[in-house]
Amino acid sequence: MGARTDRAGCGGGPRLEISRHELEERQGRVRERLCRDSLEGIVFFGSTSIFYLTGFAFIPTERPLAFILPVEGESVMFVPRLEKEHVRVMGAVVDRVVDYPEYPGETHPMRLLADLLRETGLAGRRLAADAAGYGSPWGYSGPTLEEVLDGRAPTLLPKLVEEHRMIKSEAELRLIRESARWGNLAHALLQEYSVPGAVETEISARASMEATAAMVRTLGPSLDPRGGEGAAAGFRGQVGPHSANPHSVTRNARLRRGDVLVTGAGATVWGYVSELERTMFVGEPSAEQKRFFSHMLALQETAFEAIVPGRPCSEVDRAVRAYYEKHGLWPYWRHHVGHALGILGHEAPFFDIGDDTVIQPGMVFSVEPGLYVEGLGGFRHSDTVAVTDDGIEFLTYYPRDLESLICGL
Repeated sequence: MGARTDRAGCGGGPRLEISRHELEERQGRVRERLCRDSLEGIVFFGSTSIFYLTGFAFIPTERPLAFILPVEGESVMFVPRLEKEHVRVMGAVVDRVVDYPEYPGETHPMRLLADLLRETGLAGRRLAADAAGYGSPWGYSGPTLEEVLDGRAPTLLPKLVEEHRMIKSEAELRLIRESARWGNLAHALLQEYSVPGAVETEISARASMEATAAMVRTLGPSLDPRGGEGAAAGFRGQVGPHSANPHSVTRNARLRRGDVLVTGAGATVWGYVSELERTMFVGEPSAEQKRFFSHMLALQETAFEAIVPGRPCSEVDRAVRAYYEKHGLWPYWRHHVGHALGILGHEAPFFDIGDDTVIQPGMVFSVEPGLYVEGLGGFRHSDTVAVTDDGIEFLTYYPRDLESLICGL
């Protein structure tokens, strides 16, 4: 069994941000990788990768946006005109910004991007990209890089930045801890307002608003959600029998005595998130509800014990699956044990039988094996943990025991 550390958030210290120096180091690591592969530059279309490398958070729409990072020379952000000033306001770490009028425009933006790559000298060299071309579900259509570069296909490296994001720096861990701190408050308010007769959307709105207001008052100018909207907590439709659907959707349900509630809470701090989920009960739970709750806690404890640096992620899922098998719980299984998170709520790697990625210090995971009983409810806690040299550190810290999670008494 690995060592476990419980921490209850952080107070003062460095600013809640990723520094320019760290962003430059990230770009440097990408350049080093390109050199090893004898590549001379890369084009990033993915908004998450662009944010990770430059600090520029934006809304990806039908308008193509790209970050060009050469091994040598200046980096370039290629943006629609409406984003030009935004790059500067966000303090993005980029040498030059080039804008185009609009999409689709008289000349398609991808053809203008090709002209820019020719201007920088990268078009005829060994070029990489994180995708064949820009893509968006917002009505976008357009040619690939290969099509606009006269048949020269870039080397595709779709997972390059995702691989870098797996190990969190101390600055990233600080942001996730701070996220967990305010998710904890939001969840406490959610539980306080979860009483018989209350409506799920009203409970969520009240808890989220009050937690966000406290977050803003407390952190003041040091708070930069960087694309998020503060703290939030809710049920996402997981109320009563519908809690047996792991990915339910909000139904505006009214809480009733006897309901099982599966909750979710978190906060965004400089683009980073945490995940806190709990199983709660409206009034005293039944004997059957208590039985499944007890098994759920044991499943999560099994997972915690299996998270050891040097082991493959698949072994965590295998350990939990063995518990399901031993106790005849397979009819109530729906999903793997957990996933990494950081900038996104779900990131690679995964605590899944098919993922043999080696667990390493600095990785951050949700741990959330669940049980889903049709007609009775769902039973799932989720905690965010960071892998340490000898075990895990709990970044979320809300009570996990049954007595602490009974509402409306």
